[in-house]
Amino acid sequence: MNTLHPLLTPERGFWLLLSATGLLLLYLLSPMLTPFVMAMLLAYMGDPLADYLESKRLSRTMAVSLVFVVMSLIALGVLMVLLPLLQQQLTLALQRAPEYLAFLHQQLQQLLLKFEIKLPDLDRSLLKNLFNSDELAARFSSLLRVMLQSGMAGLAVVGWLANLLLIPVVTFYLLRDWDILVARIYQLVPYRYQGVVGRLTREADAVLGRFIRGQLTVMALLGLFYALGLSLLGLELALLIGLFAGVLSFVPYLGVIAGVTFASIAALMQFHELTPLLGVVVVFTLGQLLEGMVLVPRLLGESIGLHPVMVIFAIMAGGQLFGFFGVLLALPVAAVAMVLLRYAHQRYRDSTLYVTAAVASEQPEE
Repeated sequence: MNTLHPLLTPERGFWLLLSATGLLLLYLLSPMLTPFVMAMLLAYMGDPLADYLESKRLSRTMAVSLVFVVMSLIALGVLMVLLPLLQQQLTLALQRAPEYLAFLHQQLQQLLLKFEIKLPDLDRSLLKNLFNSDELAARFSSLLRVMLQSGMAGLAVVGWLANLLLIPVVTFYLLRDWDILVARIYQLVPYRYQGVVGRLTREADAVLGRFIRGQLTVMALLGLFYALGLSLLGLELALLIGLFAGVLSFVPYLGVIAGVTFASIAALMQFHELTPLLGVVVVFTLGQLLEGMVLVPRLLGESIGLHPVMVIFAIMAGGQLFGFFGVLLALPVAAVAMVLLRYAHQRYRDSTLYVTAAVASEQPEE
């Protein structure tokens, strides 16, 4: 006699157990999976170009090598342009930090004097020494040397560097064997489900590819727009704040909130008046209009269809469960989940349960 619940067949129990085991492994291995996930995303982005070159009668290895060189040159070019500028901005921020702190101290002192509270005086020479770039570099070098000599901390630094170097290596091999890996995974799907799985995979691939390329483009264009807008206002830290806001724009409203906050503080510290704050608000308001009315409709469209609250929830849940690895995977997984949920919704609408209930509700009451 079969004692299993009708819905829990041996086949479904096997897939349920397999899924649970996979999630458990992801959770246990999440600290070491970040470079592999980043490599997988890079390989996924480069695969269409590799396929195109392969269709032009290049070997897979040659096509992948060309794509890998192009991606490396782009990354190197961006770093060569941005790193000196960001270094200049960070140095400027450190130089201005004593002035900013002194201004904040002065304003806070004036506010607290109304309550007859007096703050201790600031030692400006101590602040200058504290934020001196040469002193900070010396402290950082000393700290790094101590960490490398101190067992576990040294292993952590070496492990971080190893992960960084691992990304291009894994990217190359995944890119070279991407089509083979996809085909072998597809062959593991039971034959009767291959049609449905193939269709859903193609839909998820279209959604995911459009989302990743579109989101990266939106982040880059917004960061550039914010940086240029703040530069026109004369803000010294425009590039640093603009790029920071652009990077955070993948979380709804977080980029603009962080950008307005830091830009307003920097403008207040630099100009010592409230008028430039209006310019900051205008720049980020125009950025939001550009994002909502031009960039997202043209570059993303309805590629995911997730409500902003669900996007924030997905990112927070991924970070809580799997750390930075989970944050990287949150939105791609959410994009694929939306394809599966739409399929499940359609199956439910076509099911006997839904149709019977709909017919019963339309029958007049006696």
